[in-house]
Amino acid sequence: MHAIRLHSFGPAENLTYEETPDPVPGPGQVRIKVAAAGVHLLDTALREGMTGPFPAPAELPTIPGREVAGTVEALGEGTDPAWLGKRVVAHLGMAPGGYAELAVTDATRLHALPDHLGEAEAVAMIGTGRTTLGILQFTELGPGSVAVVPAAAGGIGTLLVQYAKNAGATVVGLAGGPAKVALVEENGADLAVDYKRPDWPEKVRAHLGERTATVVFDSVGGDTGRAAVDLLGKGGQHIVFGWSGAGLHDGEPLTFTPEELAARGITSDSVLGPVMLQKAGGDVRNLELAALDAATTGALRPAVHRFPLADAAGAHRALETRGTTGKVVLIP
Repeated sequence: MHAIRLHSFGPAENLTYEETPDPVPGPGQVRIKVAAAGVHLLDTALREGMTGPFPAPAELPTIPGREVAGTVEALGEGTDPAWLGKRVVAHLGMAPGGYAELAVTDATRLHALPDHLGEAEAVAMIGTGRTTLGILQFTELGPGSVAVVPAAAGGIGTLLVQYAKNAGATVVGLAGGPAKVALVEENGADLAVDYKRPDWPEKVRAHLGERTATVVFDSVGGDTGRAAVDLLGKGGQHIVFGWSGAGLHDGEPLTFTPEELAARGITSDSVLGPVMLQKAGGDVRNLELAALDAATTGALRPAVHRFPLADAAGAHRALETRGTTGKVVLIP
């Protein structure tokens, strides 16, 4: 098979497209002929040898990637034969191997796909979709809500805008550049603004009038995140799930002291990791099932930015320079 392999930590150019032996499924496992593989911003940090929610690879070379969709083409010993030939999606968990034409995973990680849900969209929901629904566990949105979504043209941002609009909230989407702002408008935001323009907070305040934001879904941190938090009124929520605006590789999430929070009358909570899993009842599959169901019914419509598998390096460069929209997916 062909796969993307990383032989040494470093820049995107270290991702090479090579022929490698086909993986063999072990007991209770399946081999998937991959039709789409997800790329996550964290993959760029792991590529450089950094740790985060997932540890950096202990041994090199490695095949990155933890989200795949395709067709089951081979079974390991003891695996239910009903899976053979099924279209499926899976999050591979701690074991990478997704950037490839073939991938192996435990059958317990599989979700069967309905005929009308494409593999690329399924990949978006198995990772980005489940995280979105995990984030939304920490707030209640309704007609009185005013949600501010930085990075609203990204994979999670796109889904947050849709969910908030479905709930009847007023949605303000922030994006970098006119093209992304246009996408956020098309996605249904009540107001889309370019955070690269210094006057964007004034535009938001003018649009809201006497209202203030009730929740900020912050994945960027930095100056943009702080300006978004300044839009919150008393009782507002600052929900943190990233800090790309501060620099993924060298930045830190936006934080406030207890005294600052008390003075503002807001809360600020980081919702990734164990706290999200605990909220989901201790089983991440609950979020995966809910995300896939939302895509199947059309309640949420993931945006997908496709790259050829052979151009995984280009996909990483585009992510690192904010040159993508929606969920980045590799197509073998």
